[in-house]
Amino acid sequence: MSEFPPCPECQSAFSYHDGTLLNCPECGHAWNQEEAASDAAMEADQDAVKDVNGKILENGDSVVVVKDLPVKGAPKPVKAGTKVKNIRIVDGEHNIACKIDGFGAMGLKSEFVKKA
Repeated sequence: MSEFPPCPECQSAFSYHDGTLLNCPECGHAWNQEEAASDAAMEADQDAVKDVNGKILENGDSVVVVKDLPVKGAPKPVKAGTKVKNIRIVDGEHNIACKIDGFGAMGLKSEFVKKA
């Protein structure tokens, strides 16, 4: 169809360039292609799950717990320094799903771990 990206507002494929901005004939939205690309990159970076040091975590990473974490129903906490292998990133408040030796499957918050 068009060599230009779809409209960020209505996703119309009929966008066109008028010399300075990209325009959408369907909804009337006008945007700068470079600004839209940098905004999309910033938004993707904000959605990323980050550890206590700000490093981006991905599925399959290994992490280390940075402080003792109490576990409901368990007689002892997960100790600081515990290494957790092969994490999965999930949606929700506890955004890391993992298995910890001696505790089993559980969810962790990314602010209490650092990338190993």
